[in-house]
Amino acid sequence: MRLNVYLQKAGIGSRREAERMVAENRVAVNGQLATATVPVNEGDVVTLDGQPVAPETRGLARLFVLHKPVDIICTTRDSEGRRTIFEMRALQDKNLPRLMNVGRLDINSEGLLLLTDDGPLAQVLMHPDTALSRVYRVRVHGHLSARDIAQLARGVEIDGIYYRGAEFDEEGDSFGKANSWYRVVLYEGKNREIRKLMEHFGCKVNRLIRVQYGRFTLGDLQAGEMREIPPSEVRALIDDLIAHGAKL
Repeated sequence: MRLNVYLQKAGIGSRREAERMVAENRVAVNGQLATATVPVNEGDVVTLDGQPVAPETRGLARLFVLHKPVDIICTTRDSEGRRTIFEMRALQDKNLPRLMNVGRLDINSEGLLLLTDDGPLAQVLMHPDTALSRVYRVRVHGHLSARDIAQLARGVEIDGIYYRGAEFDEEGDSFGKANSWYRVVLYEGKNREIRKLMEHFGCKVNRLIRVQYGRFTLGDLQAGEMREIPPSEVRALIDDLIAHGAKL
C-alpha cells in the first residue's frame, strides 16, 4: 500500500496529515526518507521521527472531549494568525499524544469537539455512513413555522446541495420574542449546515452550541476545558462501530 495510507492505518493521522509529515522529512522507509506515495511492502520498516510505526502495533485509541469556545478555529495552523484549538491551554500538556480533531466547528460556533490520536477512528466518526447524531442548541433571530420544521425533517436542497432530514424542536415558547431557541439533531456534518438551513427559512443564527456527538455529551465541561474519555468507553465505542461494519 502507499505510504500515506499505511500511516493512516497505523493511527498516525489522516492521509493529508501523513503527507505533511512526509514533506517535513519525518518519515523513513527502511532508513531512507520517503515520499507520500512510495509503496510499503511486507517486511518494510517505517519510522516516524525515528520510532517504528505499523498498523499491527497500534494501541487502543485515546479520545477526548473539548469544549471549544467561539473565536477559535479548528485547524493546526492559520495563515491569518487566528488562534487555533491546538494553541488552547488544555492542549499544552506535554503528556498528551498528538491529537487531531474529529470534524470541525466554525469560528463562531462553540461546544463539544472530539479529538483523538487515531486517524482511522477519526475518519469513521466523521463519515456520513456512520450517521452519528450531532445535537445542538441553536438561538436564531426569527422563528420556524411547523411547516418549515416538517420540511427540514424530510430533507432540503439548497443551491444544489442536499441536506438530509434533521430534527428541529423549539425550546420553550418564543411567542412575541425576536429570538427563538431550538434543539437540533443532525446525522451528517456538512459545512455550516445549520446556519444555511436556518437562513433558507428566513432565520439568522446568533448562537450555536454543540452539546452531543454520538454517545458523548458536553455535560458540565466549561469553555476551554478538556476531558479524556475512559478507555473502557473507547473500547465499547470501537466494538460497536465494528459491529456495524466499520473497518478499524
